[in-house]
Amino acid sequence: MKKPAIAFLLSLCTLMVCAEVKLPHFFADNMVLQQQTTCRLWGTAAKNRAVKVTTSWNARTYTAKAGADGAFQVEIETPAAGGPYNVTLSDGQELTLANILIGEVWICSGQSNMEMLMKGYKGQPVEGATEDLLQCADDGLRLFTVKRHAALQPAADVDGQWLPAATPSVRNFSATAYYFGRALRRQLGVPVGLIVTAWGGSACEAWMKGEWLKAFPQVELPKDADDVDKRQQRCPTALWNGQLSPLVGMAMRGVIWYQGEDNVPRQAFYAPLMKTMVEGWRSEWKRGNFPFYYCQIAPFPYDETDWAIYNSALLREQQARVETLVDNCRMAVLLDCGLNFCIHPRKKRLAGERLALLALAGTYGVEGLPDFAAYESVKFQGDTAVVAFSRSREWVYFENGPHSSNFEVAGPDRVFHHADAWVDRNRVYVVSPEVKEPVAVRYAFHDWVVGDLMHDGLPVSSFRTDDW
Repeated sequence: MKKPAIAFLLSLCTLMVCAEVKLPHFFADNMVLQQQTTCRLWGTAAKNRAVKVTTSWNARTYTAKAGADGAFQVEIETPAAGGPYNVTLSDGQELTLANILIGEVWICSGQSNMEMLMKGYKGQPVEGATEDLLQCADDGLRLFTVKRHAALQPAADVDGQWLPAATPSVRNFSATAYYFGRALRRQLGVPVGLIVTAWGGSACEAWMKGEWLKAFPQVELPKDADDVDKRQQRCPTALWNGQLSPLVGMAMRGVIWYQGEDNVPRQAFYAPLMKTMVEGWRSEWKRGNFPFYYCQIAPFPYDETDWAIYNSALLREQQARVETLVDNCRMAVLLDCGLNFCIHPRKKRLAGERLALLALAGTYGVEGLPDFAAYESVKFQGDTAVVAFSRSREWVYFENGPHSSNFEVAGPDRVFHHADAWVDRNRVYVVSPEVKEPVAVRYAFHDWVVGDLMHDGLPVSSFRTDDW
């Protein structure tokens, strides 16, 4: 063969390689696309080349044009839940995404209690996981875990793979997210896709853009890549850049969040911080005020850690404030789920299913589900404090009998004393023989407690009526 012919063939091969459409890892075989909406797909192709996208559910072809840098994006319309389907993309060479389901997509984020796998951590099992792994196979539940990555600048992609729910994939997937998705699958009967982007020990500040953090001068932004490498998951902006910003723009229904332990020493501004984060995510995603459901951290004796000077009940209080500050945002209470020897509660099924209760009622309109009651007000009648609650359709009660030992009252001297508490109809009455003129009440307001105030089978958050 003559050299000009060889050169031509080589140039043609090079063109064909360059022409290959490439997509982020989360647009791939086995993925779930959000149903009945406009889904944006993006990636790279040959420079300035037309990219055709054909969806098998309606045989429709969409066309976009790659820019001078090869980047393209296209919006496609999705039908009601169903599948499997294929999506074919071509700029001269075809790329087919197979076994795609249409259903409900949720982003699942936070720190170790969201990241904790069904197989648990060493010496820290997930309660009930062994039994559930025997019956977890479900092709309608698809799982994607974002690999850990801290970065100084926004990344273009994440590392991960879509897998149908089966024993191997579920065993190595977030337990909280799995139980959330399983509950949605059982109640809604449609495909569910879960994308977990979490990192144990991560700070709330790590999941935020630098410009949002300017409102918090106490937060030290990273100076360079070495700073990110040193601080990693606790470095402000680092996980937004590395693990979240690449996902921004993909169609999804909402977010579940389980984080807060790392912010115990910085609890004083956690509520406005989290409010800023949620509103920032919504602004970047441009999908309106999508639902945001989150777990309150469970009790744990921080007095045995370097954070002994802090009371984590103050962080729980800040978390409870968030749902009053942010629209379409609710908190799942875990006051009855803690362990006094481990910061990672074993009851991940309760965490996931309580998040699912909020989503099923608040997002999908499922009726008849229980709700979390919350402290509303207190009145002082002589030596007795009378506490009332909001969202309490059913009467509140104590889990272990007619009385509770988790209440304290204080008089004008601001010294708290153990109190007796009982329920009459939908009020809790609190009295201490040592406080003749109570002015403040606290319930379970310590690092370590076992919550026993319940409503409709769900725990009530720890609370205080003072601001001392």
